[in-house]
Amino acid sequence: MRMTPTKSRLSLFVLFTLALTSCQTDDKPPQPRFVSDASGAQLKTSEANRYFIEFRSRYALTYGHTYAVFGRLDKGGGMINPEVAGLAPASADPGPYVIGHFVPVPASTGATDGDLEEAYRSASWRVLLTEAEYRETVAYIRKLQAKSKFWEASIYNCNAFVADIARSMGYKTPSIWLRPQQFITKLREMNTG
Repeated sequence: MRMTPTKSRLSLFVLFTLALTSCQTDDKPPQPRFVSDASGAQLKTSEANRYFIEFRSRYALTYGHTYAVFGRLDKGGGMINPEVAGLAPASADPGPYVIGHFVPVPASTGATDGDLEEAYRSASWRVLLTEAEYRETVAYIRKLQAKSKFWEASIYNCNAFVADIARSMGYKTPSIWLRPQQFITKLREMNTG
């Protein structure tokens, strides 16, 4: 079946509209930190295991970024050598980012500038894990990083990448077209009651 020029323009319009709607709300001030176990029960960091994954969003010059931080915790709940997994255009140049709102662009799946800086954190949900849960989650993250080669704002963005990680852990996930702060807040609310 051939796509007619009218259908082609309509498809482009729909994709453009989806990309724009994700940018139409304002971020709130930084949201409180939430810590829970894998079942969603809220905990104090000191009460639980020493492994974690933290679903996070941060402020940026655009509408923000969603990613996951994972690793071990010290006795005070501080991160020990944390790792970051997220999906973003593979260039600091704004050109691929802009183009990625229309067509897929090459992606990176690790840390980006500002991910571990507290001043930029806009929302977070830390999930404390047993060693077995942690190893299973990290194995999934490694596979996802290996296969995620492209970023496209309205089809497979940073929210979609983090949603894949959350779903692999058995969590419900919100729409990938929310702003990152809204995405992380909704992810937590959907899974912790």
